Amino acid sequence: MTITLSNIEPVLRKFILFYVLTMSVGVLLGLSFLFQHTSFTPEQTKEHIRGSVFQEDEIPVNNIKYEKSVNELLMTTHNHIIGFSFIFLTIGGIFYFNTIVNGKLKIFFMLEPFISIIVSFGSIWGIRFVADWFVYPAIISGMFLYVNFIVMSGVIVYEISKKRGL
Repeated sequence: MTITLSNIEPVLRKFILFYVLTMSVGVLLGLSFLFQHTSFTPEQTKEHIRGSVFQEDEIPVNNIKYEKSVNELLMTTHNHIIGFSFIFLTIGGIFYFNTIVNGKLKIFFMLEPFISIIVSFGSIWGIRFVADWFVYPAIISGMFLYVNFIVMSGVIVYEISKKRGL
């Protein structure tokens, strides 16, 4: 018998459902944190990493942002690369057993997030130390990460809860 999300025993399906829903809450909280600091715009993203630009004789008012230090960037990239790798290892591992998405598309959804993780967090270093244009690969790869997460989680939740019921 082939193992699929719809034919595993109900207790395990409920466990996976609760895991995916809890992970989704965490990912959405991270996305809201990102929105709060960058407004999902290239300019705000650059400012979040490079710091606010103001004249020397100017007294900064609200929401001054300081450039990220190497230590901050190391901590951020280290935590996020490891955290996202585990997120996509578990979600991708569960997604593997779905029967809705198959073939090359399944492989794409399972592997692409690992490329986007490296591009996203590598681009942060590029924004800080190389050039402003690194903001675009950071934003595009970040969008891929979240779309992949939403698609894989949605397929998992749908197949576990709707296809055969809990």
